[in-house]
Amino acid sequence: MNNSVTNTARLLGAGLRALLVLTLVTGVIYPLAVTGIAQGLFNNKANGSEIRADGKVVGSSLTGQAYHLPLKKGQETPEPDLKWFQGRPQNGLGTNSVNTQYKLILSGATNRSGDNPELIQWVKDAKAAVVKDNSVLGYTVKPSEVPADAVTSSGSGLDPDISPQYADLQVHRIAEQNGLPVAEVQKLVDEHTEGRTLGFIGEPRVNVLELNIALKELVAKS
Repeated sequence: MNNSVTNTARLLGAGLRALLVLTLVTGVIYPLAVTGIAQGLFNNKANGSEIRADGKVVGSSLTGQAYHLPLKKGQETPEPDLKWFQGRPQNGLGTNSVNTQYKLILSGATNRSGDNPELIQWVKDAKAAVVKDNSVLGYTVKPSEVPADAVTSSGSGLDPDISPQYADLQVHRIAEQNGLPVAEVQKLVDEHTEGRTLGFIGEPRVNVLELNIALKELVAKS
């Protein structure tokens, strides 16, 4: 009986010591080590890939933003602010109905098949809008020139990038809206065009937020 109690106490003691050691290692030492390495070697990525302008955080390079005009009375869908480069459509985003105290950004896809009539109509409407908005005096956009990313949302609805083709298509409109030479705006797009990762992964892209920050600085200088 005494041996049984002694063995039980010994096993409980060993288990408790193991619990304390593992809690210390996995709950304190490991998280601190990983956080320290991340902050030291990948500071920007560890903190959310923040983008700063005028000394403050204005967004993340991983999350797309909408550039819309304020809603007018009776409007349900805001109109795009055409003085800024526009990102991809955000048709997949839902509406925050759970915590209405905050204006939350929701992520989501349309979950519609390629032959879905509603999706097809969205694409047709988006293409017509892109042609209309970006056709200016002396420059007319043809429907065949509109790239796919200009009329379809990404899987998350928050894609921060657009294709160089879509950025190029917006150059003349941006130049007209902001009173800038077309060549200067085109140079801005070229400077913010990133190639494929490691030369073969993904597609060339332009980060819309970074491009619009550079546009704001160019307008301020002109």
